[in-house]
Amino acid sequence: MRTDMAYLLAMLTSEIDELDARIIDLLSTEPRIGIMEASRRLGVARGTVQARLAKLDERGVIRGHGPEVDPGRMGYPVLAFVFLQITQGQLKEAVALLRRVPEVLESTAVSGPSDLLCRVVARDTEHLQEIVNRILSNQAIRRSTSYIALSQPIRYRTGPLVSAAGSGPSA
Repeated sequence: MRTDMAYLLAMLTSEIDELDARIIDLLSTEPRIGIMEASRRLGVARGTVQARLAKLDERGVIRGHGPEVDPGRMGYPVLAFVFLQITQGQLKEAVALLRRVPEVLESTAVSGPSDLLCRVVARDTEHLQEIVNRILSNQAIRRSTSYIALSQPIRYRTGPLVSAAGSGPSA
């Protein structure tokens, strides 16, 4: 077992440990698995799995337990990343507007020449143009720049990160 100071510090401040990582991995691969079956496969008590899940939920490490939805299979095959420049002092208004647009899946404040980066889905490019025009019709939004995704060679994933975080710092 490693005992160097950097490793010990990382273990004390790590958000998850190896068992947490194994629990998350199992539930990510098999989201419908029950707690009893998960505890059996992991070789730990049912109460341990429940307690770990409760702590992961409480700390916000696990953000959801619902089904993952594919917008493309729901009729929204166009994915675009839309950078928005906000009128100074109107971020709240801009965010309120974006919350009312169902095709805006997420919005993140960013540094650089733009203020927000939005992940937007649309039925086709004409629909994307309608969405962007609707967003730009509000004076809280000054300018937009859109990038349409052509493919997604790596889908959103957390598995490798969970594995790395659960195994502690590498040597």
